[in-house]
Amino acid sequence: MLLLVSLFSRFTRLCALFMQLHIHPSTLELGSSHWQQYLSLQADPFSQYAFHAALEHSGSVGGESGWQPLHLEITEESKPIALIPSYVKTNSWGEYVFDFEWANAYQRYGLEYYPKMISAVPFTPCAGPRILLAEGAELTTALTFLQQQLPHLCSQLKLSSWHWLFAQKPDWEAAQQQSWHQRIGCQYHWYNHEYSQFEDFTARLTSRKRKSIKKERRVIVEQGIKFTWQQGDNISSQSLKEFYACYQSTYMKRRSQGYLTYPFFSELLTQMPEKLLLVTASKDESPLAYALFFVDDDTLYGRYWGCLEEVEFLHFETCYYQGIDYCIAKGIPHFDAGAQGEHKLARGFIPQLTHSYHYLAESGFNDAIKAFCTAEAQQIEHYMQWAETALPYKTE
Repeated sequence: MLLLVSLFSRFTRLCALFMQLHIHPSTLELGSSHWQQYLSLQADPFSQYAFHAALEHSGSVGGESGWQPLHLEITEESKPIALIPSYVKTNSWGEYVFDFEWANAYQRYGLEYYPKMISAVPFTPCAGPRILLAEGAELTTALTFLQQQLPHLCSQLKLSSWHWLFAQKPDWEAAQQQSWHQRIGCQYHWYNHEYSQFEDFTARLTSRKRKSIKKERRVIVEQGIKFTWQQGDNISSQSLKEFYACYQSTYMKRRSQGYLTYPFFSELLTQMPEKLLLVTASKDESPLAYALFFVDDDTLYGRYWGCLEEVEFLHFETCYYQGIDYCIAKGIPHFDAGAQGEHKLARGFIPQLTHSYHYLAESGFNDAIKAFCTAEAQQIEHYMQWAETALPYKTE
């Protein structure tokens, strides 16, 4: 990778007279102060330097992980414009915007799809500000310049493509002005309408759905299962270790291993504890399950969970209903409970579109990829129309 960086450094001298594209092969090399100058106070937990640094420190990225940090930075006359956290990928695991069919198509034609570059947060399918702008910088200017440089970037670094995953909604309009392929997806989010208690939320549901949720919660209570919330410095190292064992057990059931190492979570607890919420389900004072959430002023993010014992409805209670309770108690307006999960519809989570954008260096694939994205979008739009009719809320 260092050789690739050296080759690319020659290319930067050919950039536009005033704007330049720089690449950084390490989060740690960039440093906290340089990274943080691109963040607004409203930036989500996954945009933080501490999050990406913990991934690298812990070995969750780099090495043989299939994720090699290679962050992009745009400057103008040496002044910061944009930082784009990015990774060179040698596989398509842990991205949640699935392009295995694209990789197979390349293989059929005797072409290499890997390595590719993605601008995203590893293992984190949450929409957010993935193009981090310096104060006063304009997104359209940064994206137009990036589009101009992508052919050179891919050529110099032998990359098949570039992928911007889970763009935040305010960025969609500027992204669509470029010539990239657009893909849409669907997730399920919950919104807090200034509820004062859980029953205020369920009162908005149809009688059948309200009774169903009440039954699921009652089954948990009748078994004597209790829940505790630990946030920030209140999360003990012992609880974190027990959570990690549960996290790994979830993957072991599928005969695989979790992407993230224990040192990753341990470093987050040290470096950004205020962003972490740990929910513990216990019976007779013995832990049964854990769920780890991230939190900021506007959103609760459901991320990782695992259980030591399979209990009916325990997943729904730990990962969804406890999260809703927390949002209501803390006045948090938005709950992003993670990727996939049509079962969330019946529990009041609303379908939301996600957007990603894609550039392929091999132009011969553009017509086929365009057709693929169009057909996929039509399928998702039809699904969204159905999902709206399946929501459990009363009609006004």
